[in-house]
Amino acid sequence: MELGLMDKNPTKLEHFDDMWRLESTATLLSHLKGDDGRHVLTLDRTIFYPQGGGQPADTGFVLIHGFDNNKFLVSDVRSKDGIVFHYGFFENLGGEFEPTLEKGKEVSLFVDQPRRKLNSRLHSAGHLLDICLPRIGLGNLEPGKAYHFPDGPWVEYKGTISQNEMQSKQKDLELEANALISMGGKVSVDILPYDEAAKLCGGCLPDYVPKESTPRIVRIRDNPGCPCGGTHVADISDIKQIKVSQIRSKKGLTKAYYYVES
Repeated sequence: MELGLMDKNPTKLEHFDDMWRLESTATLLSHLKGDDGRHVLTLDRTIFYPQGGGQPADTGFVLIHGFDNNKFLVSDVRSKDGIVFHYGFFENLGGEFEPTLEKGKEVSLFVDQPRRKLNSRLHSAGHLLDICLPRIGLGNLEPGKAYHFPDGPWVEYKGTISQNEMQSKQKDLELEANALISMGGKVSVDILPYDEAAKLCGGCLPDYVPKESTPRIVRIRDNPGCPCGGTHVADISDIKQIKVSQIRSKKGLTKAYYYVES
């Protein structure tokens, strides 16, 4: 698939402004079919979350107005150079007929609610574990990579825990996280100038955040925030319950494996 043939306008990410909106409208910018048989649409805006930041992509469907076989099933969403690509198939297309969609068609977008909700709970749970570490005497651990997929989520930190503390800290982390969940607290998102964003994040931002940028900062209650492009719950009580299944430390890194219970 020649992505270079597609429209070069960056896609507006509507989840940046409203993480809980699951239906929207947009304008079609381009449509191609790849070598793998999947079709790909680009739009001027989207509420679909493209995979990234340790969070899987949304799925759902797109309805194309003024087109007979108009239901496009979205199976994957990716972003490259600011453009979001919606991959999938048209429902109820038979034979060798291949649709050709014209630029400018209006479309309606529908995100799969259970999948988005679970992904948001897992992502917020990962952030909550970060907040809990200093509260249980592990403030020396520095947040790093994370994997918020349902098939085995984890958060990774620079620094280690001694073997004789591993089991007790695993229990403490789970208890502290669930105590905060039971109290509840708003999850807020702000897009801010660099200096203001740094203040909300404890005085500095990671090196990968450009100084000329306006970072999107996610905060839980009044705790220090962090740069994040993902989707989250509105209140940490929506996470419901966290289970910390294992903590491992080796080669200067610590991983906490967790999942959320319904």
